[in-house]
Amino acid sequence: MIYIVEDDINIRQMESYALKNSGYDTAEFSDGASFFSGLEKDGIPDLVLLDLMLPGEDGLSIMQKLRSDRRTKRMPVIMVTAKASELDAVKGLDSGADDYITKPFGIMELISRVKAVLRRTEVEKSSVYSYENIVLDDEKHVVTVGGVERELTYKEYELLKYLLVNLGIVLTREKIMDNVWGTGYEGESRTVDMHIKTLRQKLGESGSAIKTVRNVGYKIG
Repeated sequence: MIYIVEDDINIRQMESYALKNSGYDTAEFSDGASFFSGLEKDGIPDLVLLDLMLPGEDGLSIMQKLRSDRRTKRMPVIMVTAKASELDAVKGLDSGADDYITKPFGIMELISRVKAVLRRTEVEKSSVYSYENIVLDDEKHVVTVGGVERELTYKEYELLKYLLVNLGIVLTREKIMDNVWGTGYEGESRTVDMHIKTLRQKLGESGSAIKTVRNVGYKIG
């Protein structure tokens, strides 16, 4: 089930139609109040498409509430915004969104992003994470590239794991620091850049799989 939180009825119905044609069940909400009522009545969905600009409570405020609630803390959310600035994208990711999409967007792009986030959610249930010839076996705590084991430091290993768990998702430096170094880490963001650099080197040619997203952060895949 995918919840759509969007005040523009035409966009909301377009999203719902596209998702249903791709085999997903949907529920539609026009504002935060009806959305939270839906959570209480019908339970936690597999994913939420959350518009940034909503009447009453905006998407960022709703996002913060979701991430502060134990029940919805890990619920996948894609932020939808009509604003094209990088700042809004960063705000959405910093607030806890798993990904963002900017209006106007095509149907194929929407479905692709939904599938990527849902795929990430499924991968989290596994102990083996991979992309192309990079394989991380969390049970054995081993990383191989093309079948050859690579020696990583603890932080490099955790950084690679976090990127692989979020395959295809753009991660801000702040989110990486929070999840790899812990919320109490007070270092500067260049620490992340330095670890990305050494991780790429240790992965050899496969290090190019780690992409830099300008002014935002990093992703793999």
